[in-house]
Amino acid sequence: MNKKSFQTALQAHVANFNSAVATPDGDWIVKSFIDIAKNIYTISVDTKVISKIMELLLFPELSRFADTHNLKMILAGQQNFYPDISFVDRQGHRFAVDLKSTYRTNEKFVNGMTLGAFTGYFRQRESSKNIAFPYGSYNAHYVLGVLYSKADGEIDERRKYRLEELERITSVINNFHFFLQEKYRIASDRPGSGNTKNIGSVIEIEKLLKGDGPFAKLGERVFDDYWMFYLTQDMARAAELPKRPYNNLKSYLKHKGSE
Repeated sequence: MNKKSFQTALQAHVANFNSAVATPDGDWIVKSFIDIAKNIYTISVDTKVISKIMELLLFPELSRFADTHNLKMILAGQQNFYPDISFVDRQGHRFAVDLKSTYRTNEKFVNGMTLGAFTGYFRQRESSKNIAFPYGSYNAHYVLGVLYSKADGEIDERRKYRLEELERITSVINNFHFFLQEKYRIASDRPGSGNTKNIGSVIEIEKLLKGDGPFAKLGERVFDDYWMFYLTQDMARAAELPKRPYNNLKSYLKHKGSE
């Protein structure tokens, strides 16, 4: 299976994912947690909680995709390993698929996603540390993304419900949209949020869905080169450099003499 045929097949499968996570009205099918006393607790709107539960919902769907196309599906060995899923065909071709979710901040923008580290395995492409297989051994790297909206109104996470009250619980998220894009096509030229050394995504919904980020036209080689040599301020100081060689795509192209 080549990259094009894998992408086409997975995109067709992803088109049916809404039914796996949403009610006919577009609400999340996951309403709550339940304990052994049958007390029900509302799901938190914490993005990490939502992301993990979404993974659990999608794994059976992705397993069916693997079985249909005679692919071996290998899950990440640990929580911080890349990618979430490796698909391997009978000829040994590998495809990395990372599951990402983010919420809409308005009709045109989302909060953003982190697309994996730009240090470690990303730069040492024969390394097996924190990655299922060496980064350079994959035929392609994909992001399977889901956009969602947070429910209107406040969610009372302190309240307990009984089983017979389940239908009264408001789903904390709704209005899902799934997409599949190669990682470089939706990457931005800035790190993701926080202090971690992760690649950030574009935040415009249209660009995410169309794969029209700043590296889309420049190509994956430019994306790789940009992030393999990108330095944060702390990294530049540690390397005893007077300043960073570049800090965005414009200064990178100038640094490379391409502007």
